[in-house]
Amino acid sequence: MGRVTTNTADLWHHYGRARAASDRGVPDGFYWAWGQDAGPGAEVLGNLAGRCVGDLGAGAARHAAHLAVQHQPARVTAVDASPAQYAMATDLYGYLAPRLRIVHSDVAPHLHAMRGTYDVLYSVFGAIDFTDPRELLPAAAAALRPGGRLVFATLAHYLSGTPAQPDVVAADVPAKTPDGEEATMRRWVLQEHVWTKLLDEAGFTEITITVLPATAEGARTADTLLVSAHRPS
Repeated sequence: MGRVTTNTADLWHHYGRARAASDRGVPDGFYWAWGQDAGPGAEVLGNLAGRCVGDLGAGAARHAAHLAVQHQPARVTAVDASPAQYAMATDLYGYLAPRLRIVHSDVAPHLHAMRGTYDVLYSVFGAIDFTDPRELLPAAAAALRPGGRLVFATLAHYLSGTPAQPDVVAADVPAKTPDGEEATMRRWVLQEHVWTKLLDEAGFTEITITVLPATAEGARTADTLLVSAHRPS
């Protein structure tokens, strides 16, 4: 699935721009933890050799580029709805095609169009955080081949320290328009049992959730939930 057009302001316009100006390399490592400095790496995804992999809410596609270069997949598809993030990813890593495919699309429509295509789907504080999980998780299940795997990292609590939601409730979090105006976007920060229930309802099995503690203290540090689930064979 290719481009989609939208009249909504791109609230991800500024994200990652400063880093992209000075760091254009393919990352050496792959991290799940919020601090991007510790914890397990790409091995959580299993053996990716010859597999079709999808990054849901890929941003600048740094994680996807690492997998494409280091783990011999058949293809990694990096999907993001933000025009700015799509352009940044294409500028940084477009040269890795065809092993890395960069797609500008809302994630749920992309997954619906790719039924039974992927062996592995993952999200590192990506689309699963910012899309209603009651819509996204069933779409992910449908896009996976039998026995396929979904892995995602999400906040274990709000960055303020406020506990995660005990129900499927989104919070409005601060954002900025491309012009710098204050705005908000919806983010789902849910307790472990809520994610388990949602995944079960979407048809996933073998659901595991691991807490990755924050490695530093500060105003915007957080523990991470590392979630793994399978589509039944």
